[in-house]
Amino acid sequence: MTDNIKAIVLAAGRGERMRPLTDTCPKPLLPVRGKPLIVWHLEALAAAGVREVVVNTAWLEEQFPAALGDGSRWGLKIHYSMEGRDHGGALETAGGIAKALPWLGECFWVVSGDIFAPEFRFDAQQARAFVHSGRLAQLWLVPNPPFHPRGDFGIGADGLGLADGTGPDGQRWTYANLALMRRELCAGLPPGTRAPLGPLLRKGMQERLIGVEIYRGRWENVGTPAQLQALNMDAPPASA
Repeated sequence: MTDNIKAIVLAAGRGERMRPLTDTCPKPLLPVRGKPLIVWHLEALAAAGVREVVVNTAWLEEQFPAALGDGSRWGLKIHYSMEGRDHGGALETAGGIAKALPWLGECFWVVSGDIFAPEFRFDAQQARAFVHSGRLAQLWLVPNPPFHPRGDFGIGADGLGLADGTGPDGQRWTYANLALMRRELCAGLPPGTRAPLGPLLRKGMQERLIGVEIYRGRWENVGTPAQLQALNMDAPPASA
């Protein structure tokens, strides 16, 4: 199991703030520096030795297989979890993961298809350590961006996430939408359930079962056309 960690790239969202671009193209397929945003993740996962990836879809979902195919060009096997076709729309983050569990195994990487983190490594050694940790999740956190100044979680002195309040550093940090997760975290949701991930993460933190660490590499939540344009011009991104 430790040598066959799979991944899910979350790509089902509507991308309202990115309109009008997302009226005709799903946000993860918008080009960043010459290739679709989601391809940056597929390339990084393949480089780390991941061989199977689930892409969950809903909005304009027929465009994903057309653009990405079966994943073989990256040495991957892509499974498409089509929430639009099967459930009439996106199932939100936890619901999307729950639907995809049959493809994912016991532990897996999770990354949102609309973030840009070109320096992040899906490190196989960290994945192996997580498998043996017994934790429900390991989250990467980033300094709070301008559009989310209050952050999401604190960091305890023991490296565990804090759902309420701050740790010794006196700060709260923003969830980077990069994680390792155990299927148990979302397995209680029946397939087809619409459910966000946040409440499950907070519950897991209260049970002291979720580790966190800070990621200080380049990270952008590509939320608006202005941010996308700035990214493609290699200029500082506009605030959302």
